[in-house]
Amino acid sequence: MKRLVLSALLAVGTIGPASAANVVKTYSYYRIGGKTLDEIETQLAKRGPEVKTTGLRHPGATQMSFSTRIGYAEKLGSCRIDSAVVTVKAKVILPLWRQRRHADAEVRLFWDTLFADIKRHEDRHVEIAKNHARELEDALKATWSFADCEQAAAKAKEMTVRMLARHEKAQVRFDRVERINFESRILRLLKYRLETIESRRSRG
Repeated sequence: MKRLVLSALLAVGTIGPASAANVVKTYSYYRIGGKTLDEIETQLAKRGPEVKTTGLRHPGATQMSFSTRIGYAEKLGSCRIDSAVVTVKAKVILPLWRQRRHADAEVRLFWDTLFADIKRHEDRHVEIAKNHARELEDALKATWSFADCEQAAAKAKEMTVRMLARHEKAQVRFDRVERINFESRILRLLKYRLETIESRRSRG
């Protein structure tokens, strides 16, 4: 339930028409065992992806990198940013529970609720990154003319660094709020799932 921002790359060149911020998202899974809630918790703590910034393992994680492709146009002794495309590459790492068929119904229900929350959390990290990537695209395309393309490139790099800093703060803020609300959120989701199951049974 943590994300890692790996890098931001600037590639200078001429590209086609700019599009909205791109996201390339993939999923990978690590296997866990356990038939009880305590055993599952132990497995998550033991096998979950390790986040280098904290040195701790988490139930889920998202590794992200930003790449920025910028096109420049020179005219009459000036240079401007002609196009910009920011791409976010995100690798979401989630747990895969192997002992489902050997566990009690209550444990399966809790796992389904927990896994859905872990996935939602990581997907939201990707959405936060996409929103910041789109903001950077818009800001880059809205810049004015510069004396030369070297100055334009320097400004683009400065704006990218500033955006990454804002993005990191937004991700940390999201993690903090999620951590505070975790218990009440899981209990609420469990209650909802139980009510849904009971409703289906009564209709059947």
